[in-house]
Amino acid sequence: MTTDFRRAEAERWFLRNGLPYVLRPGTLVRRVVSRSAPAQAAFALVMLSSILVVAVTGEHTIDIDGTPTRTEWFVLFIVVLVLPAATLTGWLTNRVESVPRRRLIALASVGIALLGAVFGGPSVLVFVDIVLDVVIIGLILLCTATGVGAILGWAARMTLTNLASIGALMLRALPVMLLTVLVFFNSPVWTMASTIGRGRLWLALLFLFAIAAVFLVSNTMHRVRPILDPDAKRDEDAKTLAGTPFEDLPDRPRRVPLSAAERLNVVYVVALSQLVQVLTVAVATGMIFMVFGLILISPELLDAWTNGGPSDGQVFGMTLPIPDALIQMTMFLTALTFMYLAARAVGDAEYRAQFLDPLLDDLRRTLVARDRYRTYTAGNPRS
Repeated sequence: MTTDFRRAEAERWFLRNGLPYVLRPGTLVRRVVSRSAPAQAAFALVMLSSILVVAVTGEHTIDIDGTPTRTEWFVLFIVVLVLPAATLTGWLTNRVESVPRRRLIALASVGIALLGAVFGGPSVLVFVDIVLDVVIIGLILLCTATGVGAILGWAARMTLTNLASIGALMLRALPVMLLTVLVFFNSPVWTMASTIGRGRLWLALLFLFAIAAVFLVSNTMHRVRPILDPDAKRDEDAKTLAGTPFEDLPDRPRRVPLSAAERLNVVYVVALSQLVQVLTVAVATGMIFMVFGLILISPELLDAWTNGGPSDGQVFGMTLPIPDALIQMTMFLTALTFMYLAARAVGDAEYRAQFLDPLLDDLRRTLVARDRYRTYTAGNPRS
């Protein structure tokens, strides 16, 4: 195995694990185009869906109120599928190992996105859509070059992984789900959801999320801090590197202290994994109430609970045949579930044993890999 190949494998391992700032200076700016391919491909698919919507409806905005027509049902189908399809496209692109192929995919995706700006886009002005596309493409490249994209990509993969364990977490959310049923059938709460502005609601929800996140992150940092100590290395940690690019690399007996960027990166990834895990279940719970409301709420009941509130609502600038009060009620219940699960994550020993302890073990393995990578690259500087 050549030195360059082994180093490239090690660097890809850190990027996949959301730790770009462990890499040697200058590494992140290499192969930016090929590394941005998953995000570029996902964005290209979103723009393809925009072309399809404009071709079907003749409009650059989605405005569906009342009873949808057959064409509008087709547009709703596209809206529902576009995010999962874009995620799948990015995941499939990320599985491509060849750098030239990834570069080709990235360039082709940029071309498709620009075509989407010409024949689709959110505005009737082609110039505005092209400028918006160029800005988004530039942001993707910037995030890739700064390592932010690697962290976001890791967070997306973590979210998909959490879906596999969502059943166990949903059991922990069951008490709050039963409690929020009382909130769901509370007429004054529906009146509030119907009358409060979306901006004010977002401020209130962000306030609740921030309180829960502070408790969750502070508890996580308390448990992570001892692991970051230079003397925290254990002999058994090296065995966990079997099957990784670091298995046969030389080690050092004592860890070189992490830089400020490395420490921030490690703490951020561990805390984000906790937040994403809890948020995944909270959003899934909110979607259950959304579907429940669509099945249960009749026009007469909606009128009685909201004092004549609208039967359609706004989602990301699109008008959809979903009551605005139901959308805002779902957001509120999602925030309540998030706060409850965050509190359980801090105080529940079973939760820590099942979800947090494996994450901390993985952190130990990552830090040993970091030590070996640093030792190896110090002896094999890139020319």
